[in-house]
Amino acid sequence: MARLRRTSSSLSALEEQNALAVQVARLYYHQGLTSDEVARELKLSRPKVSRLLTFAKQTGLVEIRIHDPQALPQSLEAKLKERYPFLTPHVVSVPLGSSEDIWLDRVAIATANLLNAHLRPSQTVGLAWGTTLDAVSRALTPKNIADLTFVQLNGSANSLNLVSGFVADTMARFAHNYGAQAHLFPVPTFFDDPRTKKAMWRERTVRHILEIQEQADVLIYSIGSVTAKIPSHVYVSAYLDEPNLRELAQAGAIGDIATVFYRADGSFADIPFNKRASGPSLSIMRTAKWALCVVSGLGKVSALRGALEGRLMNTLVVDEITAHALLYAED
Repeated sequence: MARLRRTSSSLSALEEQNALAVQVARLYYHQGLTSDEVARELKLSRPKVSRLLTFAKQTGLVEIRIHDPQALPQSLEAKLKERYPFLTPHVVSVPLGSSEDIWLDRVAIATANLLNAHLRPSQTVGLAWGTTLDAVSRALTPKNIADLTFVQLNGSANSLNLVSGFVADTMARFAHNYGAQAHLFPVPTFFDDPRTKKAMWRERTVRHILEIQEQADVLIYSIGSVTAKIPSHVYVSAYLDEPNLRELAQAGAIGDIATVFYRADGSFADIPFNKRASGPSLSIMRTAKWALCVVSGLGKVSALRGALEGRLMNTLVVDEITAHALLYAED
């Protein structure tokens, strides 16, 4: 089974830098010392103090958040929390009049910062590939986390590729960024026959990946929607043909997570097409310690609302325009 090995690095040197950056940040932010005062107290140069403060922000050791009760993102977060009490929402500000490409970039950066702040040593992270997670992988800032493991949640092979380079590259960026291991899942995204899937799920190498998936402490994924303006990768890369799309529409499917489809009420168990899907049961999104869903774009509003109705996440990163539409717009 394909596997990306941990990159070598001087962990002790990075730990020392992290410790010094935290010490500098505490003096600067908590105790209110100036850069000059911090430099004198720690016997550092002022440029060194400035670099350590920048490092602390970039790596998530310090998270700066402006709490303005009149600000739209914070107001939307409060309303999302009121409507969905199980949810921890992070609403990302975007420039007025900007395009959805910009929204996705801002959401990807916010997600990368959130991951640096919350990922911990020895965790197993289940990762569902797609356009949004590809953007997140490109926004990551390096941080070595000991014994971190990434595992691909759904297969990526289709009729054109045995294993998609798009997916492998996304996994590789996450692994390299954190000095982690990554376990790929080179099985078909969708099987032609559910019986073939059942047979393959009995194979020892496949079982090994499934067992790692079951151990995941963290799940990171987005939502796929056929109506998204920035196309979901699974809908534009020969994974689904027209008969497949008609079948899904007849079953009432409104979106997918890890290529497993669900309806507007969040139900998924009795959608026939899911018997051919390689992704996990969406019930794991309800029980995971941290189920992080990353969404951007107005074309995903209906699918996002359905996922929330089904409680298929406990944490959401979303741009403010999409969040506003989710709360106030009619489908």
